[in-house]
Amino acid sequence: MKSAYILDDVVDSQAWLSQAVRAAFGDIELSCGGNLAEARAWLTAHPAPDIALIDLGLPDGSGVELIAELNRNAPATVCVVASIYDDNQHLFPALRAGAQGYLLKDQPLSQIIELLKGIVDGRPPLSPAIARKLLGHFQPSPQPEYEHLTEREHEVLRLIAKGMTLGESARILGITSNTISGYVKNIYRKLNVSSRAEAALTARNLGIV
Repeated sequence: MKSAYILDDVVDSQAWLSQAVRAAFGDIELSCGGNLAEARAWLTAHPAPDIALIDLGLPDGSGVELIAELNRNAPATVCVVASIYDDNQHLFPALRAGAQGYLLKDQPLSQIIELLKGIVDGRPPLSPAIARKLLGHFQPSPQPEYEHLTEREHEVLRLIAKGMTLGESARILGITSNTISGYVKNIYRKLNVSSRAEAALTARNLGIV
C-alpha cells in the first residue's frame, strides 16, 4: 500500500483513522476529505489511491456513492467502510457497491491496525461483529418447532390433509364427530394454524403427508 484516502466528516475520526493507516502501512501517502464533493475533486486531480477508508454518513450524501464510483472507475482501489453503523441497512448496500471491508469505529485502535494489516495477506478487514452478522445472514432459517403430535393426531392430520371431511375422517377412524373435532382443535393449537388448508400445508412441509 503506497497511497490512502480517508473520507470522514469528523476531524477527530480523520486523525484517528490516519493514525491507524500509518501504523498499518508505514510510510504511506495519505490524504483526507470531509464530504463527497471534496473526495470527488481530489480523485479528479490525483491518481486513485491503493486504499480508501470511507465513512457512510456524510453531509452531502452517503459514502456508498463513492464506493460505487471507485469500484467502477478504479477497481484496484481497496474500499473499506469505517463507520459507527453495524445494521443491515448500511452494511449490505456498502458491500453491494463494492466495499471489500467494513470496520466499526468503536473498536480499539490496535484492532483496527491489525485488521488493516491483514489486507496485505489477502484477509478482508471485517470487524468481528460484522463478520458474525454476515455469517448469520447466510445461515438457513431454523424450522419452527411444533409441539409433538400424538399418533392419533397424526392419523387425523393425514386424513384432513388429503381432503377428507371431518365426518369422513371420523368414519374411517371409527370415532365420533365430536371426538375428531377435539383432535382437530389440538392439531391446530400444536401447529399454530387456524384452518384445514394451513394444517394441510404444514403437514406437507413437515413430511407427514
